[in-house]
Amino acid sequence: MSTQFIQVHPNDNVIVSLKELSANDSLHLDFLDKAVMLTTDIPSGHKVAIEDIEEGQDIIKYGFPIGKASKAIKAGDWVHTDNVVTKLSGTLDYEYQGQKKEFAISPTNLTFQGYKRHNGEVGIRNEVWIINTVGCINKTAELLAKMGNDSFKQEEIDGIYHFPHPLGCSQLGDDLSYTQKVLSRLVDHPNAAAVLVLGLGCENNFIEAFKQVLPEIDENRVKFMAVQDVQDELEEGLELLEDLVDYAATFKREPIPVSELKIGLKCGGSDGFSGITANPLVGAFSDMLITEGGSTILTEVPEMFGAETILMDRVASEQVFTDLVDVVNGFKEYFIRYDQPVYENPSPGNKKGGITTLEEKSLGCVQKGGFAPVVDVLPYASKVTKKGLSIVQGPGNDLVSVTNLAAAGAHIVLFTTGRGTPFGGPVPTVKISTNTPLAEKKKNWIDYNAGQLVDGANMDDVKQDFFNYLIQIASGEKKTNNEQYGFKEIAIFKDGVTL
Repeated sequence: MSTQFIQVHPNDNVIVSLKELSANDSLHLDFLDKAVMLTTDIPSGHKVAIEDIEEGQDIIKYGFPIGKASKAIKAGDWVHTDNVVTKLSGTLDYEYQGQKKEFAISPTNLTFQGYKRHNGEVGIRNEVWIINTVGCINKTAELLAKMGNDSFKQEEIDGIYHFPHPLGCSQLGDDLSYTQKVLSRLVDHPNAAAVLVLGLGCENNFIEAFKQVLPEIDENRVKFMAVQDVQDELEEGLELLEDLVDYAATFKREPIPVSELKIGLKCGGSDGFSGITANPLVGAFSDMLITEGGSTILTEVPEMFGAETILMDRVASEQVFTDLVDVVNGFKEYFIRYDQPVYENPSPGNKKGGITTLEEKSLGCVQKGGFAPVVDVLPYASKVTKKGLSIVQGPGNDLVSVTNLAAAGAHIVLFTTGRGTPFGGPVPTVKISTNTPLAEKKKNWIDYNAGQLVDGANMDDVKQDFFNYLIQIASGEKKTNNEQYGFKEIAIFKDGVTL
């Protein structure tokens, strides 16, 4: 492979620069037995035309159109936003093509060290969580978590955590329902050995209302306190936390089949390498885990636009196909309802990194799902119950997506990025860099460097190393950067009126 560029697919009429290139550089294209002279400087991760492209002609990357030329492009030109536009518009009609070939599931005896919960579920962390029903008491929850961590030193637990958010009051309809669903799914999450639900007392999402959306409550595992109703919320809160810590300390790590793992798949701050390194690596991992009988979860529906048919062509049934069509077109209608362009993505950061159109971003994005069939499509903040690859409806926003994946039951979220972010969700959030310079620059953010795949590393070797690394994360032998530095946040989707 050239050290200067890569052609992702043999049918592509563009190549991707692997480093900054200069005007008048001559690139020899062995696969075409010709050279191309660059007409301008080319940033790393950006596209170069390898043939003349007429106005209106498709730009091909990954073997698929990623847009069309808005004006004539010469071989050697920089192919980006000033000469390419999307081909996407509005909602589409789709046709079910029938089931595709089976995906082999052949579990081995592979295990990790996890925690068996009394309800039969499995966790990879033994934490105590404080879930507040309303944003008014974020600081009370924060203070209780700090006091609890200072007061109760238990080697058997992994800490006491809270997740601030601004919602739970002055909400109506779907917005209140979304808040309750996300928070209830977090209360139910198996990474939390025990949970203190903290309410204020006058909010829409007051404790008694919130209890109605919770699954069956184990009174040893989940305790409640409305701070308006007690004399000293810190004193009484600490007493409840002490009981919860003691309960959590009864769980011990033991061998668990890898098939019990649920892993969320997310990309944020993409660049021109996302669809070449990190996303294909995550897709390879997804296939490996599903082969073992495990589960992976996709969300960020708007970042499927332009590549949704790749997923639709491998659904497990016609019902799953219908559900996926409804989710995709439903999200497009959401944009239209607010008079917003359906294909506004990619973001300025994506464009700076080399992504030109939403088709290009989406074709890279869906690679995180590997090649396994889509077995289920679920509404926002729903719990994944089927083994295999599931899709949960939700937006592309990083914080909302990671929270959505955690609410769906993901033990870990794999977060690919070409730009970098310190953000982490309520579960271990593995930041995977698409390029080596980012991994070297942001060592406190990035957990794994997929950029090695364009530095000469072999995919088979890297995917096995990555799989082994994630087993270590699941077993508690390693911690992610977001865990080490306390980046544990949530964000909840909001659509309607605030009172």
